[in-house]
Amino acid sequence: MQEEQEFIKKLLNPKTQNEAFKELLLEYQRPLYNHIRNIVLNHDDADDVLQNTFVKVFQYLKNFKGESKLFSWMYRIATNEALTFLNQKSKINGISSEELQNKTIDNLQADVFFDGNEIQLKLQKAIANLPQKQQLVFKMKYFEELKYEEISEILGTSVGALKASYHHAVKKIEAFVTVN
Repeated sequence: MQEEQEFIKKLLNPKTQNEAFKELLLEYQRPLYNHIRNIVLNHDDADDVLQNTFVKVFQYLKNFKGESKLFSWMYRIATNEALTFLNQKSKINGISSEELQNKTIDNLQADVFFDGNEIQLKLQKAIANLPQKQQLVFKMKYFEELKYEEISEILGTSVGALKASYHHAVKKIEAFVTVN
């Protein structure tokens, strides 16, 4: 934790800020991109949201209180940015967020950055049918292999509630995959 506090000081110091931000990008760009991509599904959209995320991190770093890990704080920003992006995109297209997600999944096969097979597409469709909170918990636990404690910090939800959400999500996904 002391090491992280020193790093944050470097990020806030105008003399060391640029170098520290490069380090931050190197460390977190890939995991944040993967996290965002799991939410928005589209590569180009994920790139846009990732860029917005780092702008917000840079903009609000001075307000970071250190009550959670920097990683968790950045993931929370990325999650919020991705969800806001999806909500705005569905409004612009005049469709519900569920319809937008189903449309995006249908386009996954044509996405050159998606190398999944039929089973993975079926899994994505099953996930799209979950409530938003269950989707987030499932993706963070299953795809990103985050611990419940980390997800709890990111989403601001108790570990017990997360375990219940994950359990319900798994049951619903199993039911969807077996029926379809």
